Amino acid sequence: MNIYLIIVLTIYVSFFLLDSIADYLNLKNISSELPPEFVGFYNQEKYKKSQDYLKQRTMFGTVNNIFSLMVTLPFILLGGFNWIDLFVRGFGYSELINGLLYFALMILLMTIIGLPFSFYSTFVIEKKYEFNQTTYQTFFLDMLKQLMLTTLIGGPLLFGILWFFSSYDINLAWKIVLVFIILVQLILTYIAPWLIMPIFNKFEPLKDTVLKDKIFDYSRSQNFSLSGVFQMDGSKRSSKANAFFTGFGKFRRIVLFDTLISSFNHEELISIFAHEVGHYKKKHILKSMVLSFLSTALMLWLLSFFMMNELLFNAFKMDNISNYASLIFFSFLYTPVSSLISVFGAYISRKHEYEADEFAVTTTADKEIFINALKKLSVDHLSNLTPHPLIVFMSYSHPPVLKRIQYIRSLK
Repeated sequence: MNIYLIIVLTIYVSFFLLDSIADYLNLKNISSELPPEFVGFYNQEKYKKSQDYLKQRTMFGTVNNIFSLMVTLPFILLGGFNWIDLFVRGFGYSELINGLLYFALMILLMTIIGLPFSFYSTFVIEKKYEFNQTTYQTFFLDMLKQLMLTTLIGGPLLFGILWFFSSYDINLAWKIVLVFIILVQLILTYIAPWLIMPIFNKFEPLKDTVLKDKIFDYSRSQNFSLSGVFQMDGSKRSSKANAFFTGFGKFRRIVLFDTLISSFNHEELISIFAHEVGHYKKKHILKSMVLSFLSTALMLWLLSFFMMNELLFNAFKMDNISNYASLIFFSFLYTPVSSLISVFGAYISRKHEYEADEFAVTTTADKEIFINALKKLSVDHLSNLTPHPLIVFMSYSHPPVLKRIQYIRSLK
């Protein structure tokens, strides 16, 4: 049997088993006893509801993974990638156009396969636990908008990548592609707040002028420039509360979900805002971008060793060798590396969250207000209060809330 095929199948099955074990341990780690910190925030009935939510989301994820395994493995072994490639080549276009069509069909196929799962997650599970506010119209419009953006942004990006790989020697091409991808990411970072995000949500200046003044007062006290404070119709899709920053430099703006504004008092909202400011002040955004660029560089460098690899193409039963199919087949081999980078990135992210927490309680001089905000967010999201250490290690970008509270209380 082809060595690359053995490696690909081993990787795919191994990661399926690892995810299954982590989910099993996470469910076994559920405690029926409400942690003392949350007495008064969770009643026993709602705490049980949060655990039921975790169980149902986990089981749904497991079914999704099993289905993905059952579809992907036969697709590889029976030469599904080759069928699509031959279909695309039948139109008689150039290799660059073939590549665009190939990716378009793959994305369309994955969208169709994933549609029932996305629909069930939104309109059955999220609705059952009173999170979903999405209408059928919004759900399908979002999908069409995402496909449109993928075409308008992803199409030219992919075309550029394929053109560079086909026009230059591989040792130079991957470096040019790296610069190209970084430039595109930077441009998207700047244009997303005013060009892309409004496609999905309505943004308007914060209506609560008292809260707005408090936010700007805090910003000035920390010498933090802010172009505006906006509210977003998050309730259009979900009852979950959130907030986020967008933009850089003088274009920075804070966006508060309307669900957050309606559920939290001013002091709690300022503490949440202070946490986000902490990320900027500690240069977490910049560090995350640098880590992303370095991981992209590593990926492209490794990719350069597998482009147009005949043995790799034989593993997927391909009749023709191409740059565009090389990208897809390499992604299977890259899974262990990307997973290690993801684990490292999650560790760094958790570290950054602790640092931003410390910044928030230090600059607002009130631990309990921020702790109350964390508790309310956890209850609002029906968060798992006792996740297993393995699943935290593998995928949590934020520390478990009880760990965060413990850390905040330990600060002098």
